Amino acid sequence: MKSFQVVDFHAPLQEVDHPTPQPSGTQVLVKVKAAGVCHSDLHIWEGGYDLGHGRKPLSLKDRGVSLPRTMGHETVGEVVAFGPDVTEADKGGLKIGDVALAYPWLGCGKCPTCLGGDENMCAVKPNALGVYCDGGYADHMTVPHPKYLLNLRGLDPITAAPYACSGVTTYSALKKVEKDFDTPIVIFGAGGLGLMALSLLKAMGGKGAIVVDIDTRKREAAEAAGALATVDGNAPDALEQLTKKAGQPIRAAIDLVGNAQTAQLGFDCLTKGGKLVMVGLFGGGAPWALPLIPIKAVTIQGSYVGNLRETQELLDLVRTKKIPAIPVTPMPLAKVNEALTDLQKGRLVGRAVLTP
Repeated sequence: MKSFQVVDFHAPLQEVDHPTPQPSGTQVLVKVKAAGVCHSDLHIWEGGYDLGHGRKPLSLKDRGVSLPRTMGHETVGEVVAFGPDVTEADKGGLKIGDVALAYPWLGCGKCPTCLGGDENMCAVKPNALGVYCDGGYADHMTVPHPKYLLNLRGLDPITAAPYACSGVTTYSALKKVEKDFDTPIVIFGAGGLGLMALSLLKAMGGKGAIVVDIDTRKREAAEAAGALATVDGNAPDALEQLTKKAGQPIRAAIDLVGNAQTAQLGFDCLTKGGKLVMVGLFGGGAPWALPLIPIKAVTIQGSYVGNLRETQELLDLVRTKKIPAIPVTPMPLAKVNEALTDLQKGRLVGRAVLTP
């Protein structure tokens, strides 16, 4: 089994050869067919998050992320073998040879949050694939239980891989502002998540979105993907442009970037009673004037990926609405360092997907 691992933070990933694992207990072994390269992987690679306001960065080591680590949480694989404890009921119809999306946002599986179906919110022992245990930057990967493998049933593995993160992340964020779908919403960021959000918003019955991005190419990609309008976030009159292009009070904004500049503009563009959903992890400190939060009665809500149920809902929506795939750039697994660097430098439009 070949994998590419983070051995030291900031250092190039190293190619590692190990014996191909044999699934034990309820594990399932999959042969990786596609692995998306996500912006969250950059934070793992870099070792932490910028908290702003002069604070010490949030270290991933302090959060329990140990090295070496095989990243990759947007993984599609072919089922190769089941562990000895897997029953037919566990399989849920899944069989050898099926191609499935691996749900990566695992928890301890035992706490009330996990048992309630929100493993992505587990505070006891997070076990996300590619973060706390080895993921899809490899030619094989083990998944703890068949229930975390969602049969693609004919969907293309390369374009479907991002549904495990950018897909379910944007789907879950959009659900949090669903009551405002009859008005234009604002989306910050036209990378993989932003383009995914545009496709999903249309399929979910939304009126549409105005997309904010500082990159001309990405704004053009958003317009091609159906954005109602786009705005350069660096423009001195960005707020005025948003207000004018919306044509009515803005009740909802989703920040897929998550830096001080986008958070401020997202807050400022909202009418009274509006909601700002924070998704991006770019980093920095909160910029809002505290008195304005109660004065405007604005809701600021964090949204962290999505749960297993939402991921299945997403795949069902993709099939029934025939949602077009976001732009993807397939790259050989051996070019993983190039893919990460391209993402870090903002060179990618859409998603890079590794194909072992």
